[in-house]
Amino acid sequence: MSESPIEQVKKFVFSDDRNKTEKLDIYIPELLQASYSFYTWPCAPVLAWFLWENRSELPGKRVLELGSGTALPGILAAKCGSHVTFTESATLPKSLAHTRRSCQLNQLVVDEQVRVLGLTWGLFLSNLDCIGPVDIILGSDCFFDPAIFEDILVTVSYILNQNSGAKFFCTYQERSTDWTIEHLLNKWKLRAKVHDLSNLGAHSGVEVSDIFAGHTIHLLEIDSKA
Repeated sequence: MSESPIEQVKKFVFSDDRNKTEKLDIYIPELLQASYSFYTWPCAPVLAWFLWENRSELPGKRVLELGSGTALPGILAAKCGSHVTFTESATLPKSLAHTRRSCQLNQLVVDEQVRVLGLTWGLFLSNLDCIGPVDIILGSDCFFDPAIFEDILVTVSYILNQNSGAKFFCTYQERSTDWTIEHLLNKWKLRAKVHDLSNLGAHSGVEVSDIFAGHTIHLLEIDSKA
């Protein structure tokens, strides 16, 4: 009989040296020897720090997180006053359950304060219309396999077209210089801006190299050309 994976809880601390009273602790459960959606990949803390440093813009925003997994960025947005809908593939019920577990560890009541929904990239099912209005889409390390790049962007394009002025903020780890989404952005009438992350964490006394953990990570802001 196989043993259940062991859970360990990782603590992420967000602070600001300019205001000592502003501090946020987030607890993320991870399952050892489990699949990718049960682990906090390096892109997630990078996106979370970007959100933290722009937290004044988050209260009241309607946020949709794609491929939430352990859900660090979305949880930070919720703790900073956003109305967050977390999503994972509808075909991965254990991943959806783990996202709920992350919310519960951070005192976010599912179906009251936040929502957790099944959403499979590239499939236009009825649950896509259950999302409701969106101001911000989040995604950390969604672009990990070129085979799914178009599925992600066609889903993002649909949501952005349904929500005028909405934007998609995504972090991705550079795994190959041959991988690109430029042609897909053009195909689906999207445009992207690269954010400078060289000073990320500077106001909190955190070294940017510590946040990146030795990886090359980029942050894109994507919106609709229409």
